[in-house]
Amino acid sequence: MRVIAKRTLRDFWSNNPDSEQQLLAWYREATKANWESPNEIKTNYASASILKNSRVVFNICGNKYRLITDINFPRKWVFIRFIGTHKEYDKIDANTI
Repeated sequence: MRVIAKRTLRDFWSNNPDSEQQLLAWYREATKANWESPNEIKTNYASASILKNSRVVFNICGNKYRLITDINFPRKWVFIRFIGTHKEYDKIDANTI
């Protein structure tokens, strides 16, 4: 999968250093993955939340942070839509951000 854009993750972990290792691990796994459907994601990320319109929410650092992605399965693209604290996540609509 091609993750767009790693810079968003880098910017986040520069302000939240405790998230760096888990975001890097997620990034490495995502770039090596060949996800065909949300069900394949759930195989490796049981706590991931599958939303409508190919949105997937990943828990980072034991659910301290939330990563929202928009995945184009046919093109193998993963768009980073949001990364933030759980409190920030609660204030947004994950389906439209």
